[in-house]
Amino acid sequence: MRNTTISHDTPLQPSELILNPDGSIYHLDLLPEDIADDIIVVGDQHRVKRISNFFDNIEVIKEKREFVTHTGTYKGKRITALSTGIGCDNIDIVINELDAIANIDLNTRLIKKTPRKLNIIRLGTSGALQADIPVDSFVISSYGLGFDGLAQFYNTDFEADELALQKAFIKDIDWKEELNQPYFAKGNSKLIARLEEGMTKGITATANGFYGPQGRSLRLAPKVSNLNEKLNKFRFEGHRITNFEMETSALFALGGMLGHNTATVCAIIANRFTKTFSADYKKTVDELIKVLLERLVK
Repeated sequence: MRNTTISHDTPLQPSELILNPDGSIYHLDLLPEDIADDIIVVGDQHRVKRISNFFDNIEVIKEKREFVTHTGTYKGKRITALSTGIGCDNIDIVINELDAIANIDLNTRLIKKTPRKLNIIRLGTSGALQADIPVDSFVISSYGLGFDGLAQFYNTDFEADELALQKAFIKDIDWKEELNQPYFAKGNSKLIARLEEGMTKGITATANGFYGPQGRSLRLAPKVSNLNEKLNKFRFEGHRITNFEMETSALFALGGMLGHNTATVCAIIANRFTKTFSADYKKTVDELIKVLLERLVK
């Protein structure tokens, strides 16, 4: 994903850059000094405390709605843990507002001349879409496959490999025209290389819901029959779809366009093909937190 940011020579208006009375950004309730350059984002607000429990100290604790932020140090390195809530719509809020407090002067409302680059790593739970990926293992995302439609609301400049994957997927899956057009967005290769040792790497499908969009059917019939089987069989130039979750495509697309480094690591708590579920997924998540923190401080 290429950088497609725009520049403004005049201050951003109050209806566009919305601030709280204390000058903090609207939803996250954060000021520029509240965040580190390394940010771990999680869906569950209670998981923020699970991360900060490993910190040597905590200097910032803020909470507004589902957005909980703890910033502290781990082995001398400043790190932020931030909850996003569930879904790409929340990622749209979080990434835009993180970038705003990093790259817009909140006093003058002018975009800064020298951009601040953040490392934003999603730590999530996920269901495997390949039978050989066991529960309680870790997956790292090479690409996010977006069913959410969010990237199409921006002037997105996809790169050749992302477009090739999209073309192959639409042809192979026989994607219905009335559905959101799927897109592929890649994570930052250097950040992924720092984190990937011992993890399964592959494409993470990002759904815009938990039931029908992930092939589940309770009382409503899904539009795409056998969706998971189709995702399971997709192959293109050595790539395969490894897992399902609800945030990665938006993180990679928006983060990439804004010039930040992004990655996603997930604890596999279920396998949709072996029909297995983790006996103690919280323990697995804690193990992934420890692994991620250690690799960030190296």
